[in-house]
Amino acid sequence: GEGYPQTGSVNRSGVHWDMICDMRDGGEIEVDGEVFYRNGKFLI
Repeated sequence: GEGYPQTGSVNRSGVHWDMICDMRDGGEIEVDGEVFYRNGKFLI
């Protein structure tokens, strides 16, 4: 995502993605209605 200018960041991205550390047991991520990550494995 976009950085904080007061910290010296010049990053101007409009996209931010937080990765979750442990999603092995029942974890699932959907993008645009499609599951692309389930139980610790990427499905794409």
